[in-house]
Amino acid sequence: MAGRRPGSRSIAALGGVAAALLLAVGTLVVAQPWSKPSASPTANPNLPHPEWSVARRWDEALLDAIRRALPNPPVHARNLFHVSVAMWDAWAAYDKNATGYIVNEKATAQDVASARDEAISYAADRVLSERYIKAIGASESLSEFDDLMDALNYPITATTTEGNSPAAVGNRIARAIIAYGLADGSNESGGYADPSYKPVNGPLVVAQPGTSMSDPNRWQPLQIAHMISQNGIPVTNGVQQAVGPGWGFVKSFGIPPGGAVGVPIDPGPPPKLGDPQTDQQFKDQAIEVIRDSSLLDPTDGLTIDISPGTRGNNDLASNDGKGHPVNPATGKPYAPNGVNEADFGRVMAEFWADGPNSETPPGHWNVLANLASDALAPNLRIGGTGPRVDRLQWDVKMYFALNSSVHDAAVAAWGLKGYYDSVRPISMIRYMAGLGQSSDPSGPSYNKEGLPLVPGLVEVITTESSAPGQRHEALAAHIGEIAIRAWAGNPADPKTQIGGVKWILASTWVPYQLPTFVTPSFPAYASGHSAFSRAGAEVLTALTGSPYFPGGIASYTIKAGSLKFEAGPTRDVVLQWATYFDASDQAGQSRLWGGIHIQADDFTGRRIGAECGRTAWSLAQRYYAGTVPQ
Repeated sequence: MAGRRPGSRSIAALGGVAAALLLAVGTLVVAQPWSKPSASPTANPNLPHPEWSVARRWDEALLDAIRRALPNPPVHARNLFHVSVAMWDAWAAYDKNATGYIVNEKATAQDVASARDEAISYAADRVLSERYIKAIGASESLSEFDDLMDALNYPITATTTEGNSPAAVGNRIARAIIAYGLADGSNESGGYADPSYKPVNGPLVVAQPGTSMSDPNRWQPLQIAHMISQNGIPVTNGVQQAVGPGWGFVKSFGIPPGGAVGVPIDPGPPPKLGDPQTDQQFKDQAIEVIRDSSLLDPTDGLTIDISPGTRGNNDLASNDGKGHPVNPATGKPYAPNGVNEADFGRVMAEFWADGPNSETPPGHWNVLANLASDALAPNLRIGGTGPRVDRLQWDVKMYFALNSSVHDAAVAAWGLKGYYDSVRPISMIRYMAGLGQSSDPSGPSYNKEGLPLVPGLVEVITTESSAPGQRHEALAAHIGEIAIRAWAGNPADPKTQIGGVKWILASTWVPYQLPTFVTPSFPAYASGHSAFSRAGAEVLTALTGSPYFPGGIASYTIKAGSLKFEAGPTRDVVLQWATYFDASDQAGQSRLWGGIHIQADDFTGRRIGAECGRTAWSLAQRYYAGTVPQ
């Protein structure tokens, strides 16, 4: 790549200030059903891609920049939204009907197609350069933006905002979007920080058993000895800092403003320990996380069918589906797909989590959308009906609707996170275990807010149960404490060993995650994975006119021995989804397998994601048609 050229551009001339991105954790690895993602950005938009529109090339450049930067889902969702707005407004400037979102001006050109490409490129390049100039990987990202402008033969020194040239049109749009971003409630100029937020609980030291909490229903930061972000960047401060607690105040696209408390969509609070109405739900869902953890030992040898013929097809915010009777593209039943149950659970947790070079859940759905569009081309019809459209029109409309929806999902989900400030499973399970058991008032270690007893899963350690040869023998020094049968933690050599499932002290439980990460650095309720994924699935379903992936199935093979948290899977695991909704539901379900959400977080995330996706699609169509009042 060519280096940055001194004096090649003036960010200040376009307005605004560049902002660094903050740390976030907890997102998903790309599910690419038609091609395997690389561990590094290889879909270089500067290489010849005759089938790609200029909008696709800029979207790919943005995804590369996200992969290099610190992972911060709400910030990256906002960047995807604003760059998509830049491209949409530039495209709409040359359409007599369409309405721009930030800039609604009309331009003329003898060669409209050429003018659109140029205006889109200047608008996207300027916004991207502003947003990533201080990000991790800035030199590589800005060089990639420069190289793409060079490949398109657009001089980056053309910074004028005056006149009717496509470059000026693009630069004006970028200037307006940059200014908009400085006043949208995100505190971009302050590094997106929310100085008003302070956790009510002191940190949980992961390496030590138990925890103490001032309020067991509120979020607790973790203290991790060797903390590394999920894209491999060391973090010097070993105590988590909450990401985005004030994000509910950020200006949205289609959902209502967050109001005085920063909550655009309020489905009510999560279940709470000690609450007369929801205490049992809270405990039941904690037990569900423990039960999932108990299924992560591949030596148990249990086999399940994960074919779309048996899994998926759920109603919204449920796991009640029994699969799809036939593939609508072939008219034939889906073939069985038997896998080791523990392999499936472990793959689920790792596959949908962030790894190095991930584009985070909002970007993930861009990757998925691009792949689906490639499979559908050239039969691209907005909403699945009407005349065919060219790839540029399809792409700018798709990105505008899709990234509006995931941005709104971030605002809605993080609004709930900031307002309800809810606890994560590692804190709730350790805290309750420290209190005792809540099932038997006449039994040992009783506390009404302790863990419920479940024979074979959650038990009190007794003299009898810890006698030589008995199930709690290894815990004989802890009579009266709570034992759970769960994943035993990260092995010494994750390449060759597994943690397995054992009876362990509940006060030492950790989720199935990397020891340098453990749990995301923000409150639990509602799940960002679930909200992002459902919003994206709603838009792709509406845009393509079908809930089904092209061909009626998408699949991805996780090779044997490729897991990172521990050795596995024992054999190749082929994940399969019939519909976009099946894939999005699995993203939410994976967070329980990974031990970082309870069901209330997942289901609520799906509901608000559905609302964000449907609202964004409805409003985007009005911008397409030019029926939005100005």
